[in-house]
Amino acid sequence: MNIMDFNVKKLAADAGTFLSRAVQFTEEKLGQAEKTELDAHLENLLSKAECTKIWTEKIMKQTEVLLQPNPNARIEEFVYEKLDRKAPSRINNPELLGQYMIDAGTEFGPGTAYGNALIKCGETQKRIGTADRELIQTSALNFLTPLRNFIEGDYKTIAKERKLLQNKRLDLDAAKTRLKKAKAAETRASQLNSARLEGDNIMIWAEEVTKSEQELRITQSEFDRQAEITRLLLEGISSTHAHHLRCLNDFVEAQMTYYAQCYQYMLDLQKQLGRCFPSNYCNNNQTSVAPAPSASSNVIGSSALTSTSGLVITSPSNLIDLKECSGSRKARVLYDYDAANSSELSLLADEVITVFSVVGMDSDWLMGERGNQKGRVPITYLELLN
Repeated sequence: MNIMDFNVKKLAADAGTFLSRAVQFTEEKLGQAEKTELDAHLENLLSKAECTKIWTEKIMKQTEVLLQPNPNARIEEFVYEKLDRKAPSRINNPELLGQYMIDAGTEFGPGTAYGNALIKCGETQKRIGTADRELIQTSALNFLTPLRNFIEGDYKTIAKERKLLQNKRLDLDAAKTRLKKAKAAETRASQLNSARLEGDNIMIWAEEVTKSEQELRITQSEFDRQAEITRLLLEGISSTHAHHLRCLNDFVEAQMTYYAQCYQYMLDLQKQLGRCFPSNYCNNNQTSVAPAPSASSNVIGSSALTSTSGLVITSPSNLIDLKECSGSRKARVLYDYDAANSSELSLLADEVITVFSVVGMDSDWLMGERGNQKGRVPITYLELLN
């Protein structure tokens, strides 16, 4: 029974406090009550925290979109995360494309030029897919998780204390309003002291003033204490920025590693395709018009015109000029080339070698010479020097 009485009294007290705050808040909005303003430093900290929260949410959400463009996949991952379960592994887009290319190349025949090229491209796409998976995992661990921890942890604590500070301020201002009204009533009662009734009123309002002053001291103390707690929490935002800066650096490094891997994979693929593509391409008479060579150098094969896929296409006019040229000439190597067999010569980009034509040799090849080493070299990898 005592416990029940206590709960009823507590409920009544809480309801009275809530009503008092509601009245104070409404009167402030209507301009009928004074409002205690927070000091400028605390207001600045509150503004900084709110700004940090807003931009952290935006950056976090857009990073999630960048790493996982599929909204359905993001929703699925969110559900599994809330259920504290690991999301099932799914094949990503580069891996799927790579598998399709490999299957197509196998169907067309690995021995054919197109089939072989498809298989090589497919293997590269699958390696890019693996790198993409590693980027997502690293970024989620080192960048997204700290941002999410701030939003769901630190900022929730700040918001809770901020709300408590707001309630303490309303209590303080309500206490100030009651004291002001009690003093005003006491003054009016003292002016009407001709009768005994009014004298009793003076005593009543004097007691009310004393009670209101005591309540004001208590609410002021609670407000000051809560303001200090909130200020200490808000000053931690600077440490949060420093931590997020380190996380941002980790994210940049993860992206740098990913793009470097992708670049290397595509560079290797370009070299693999370049070994067979120029001769096959030219033998099918699929050549493109090239810009005229400069006065200082003649670029073999239309200045080695390169398409967006990195494959070099040769111009017939420069081939004829080179084939008709008697004797040997100096040529600069445009790209690295790995010899496919003992009859070919491996090349390094930017080195200068001696080249000459041999009767009966394929139109897409020259004989290259470097010191005591000789071998066939693809003309599309060379720039003829004057």
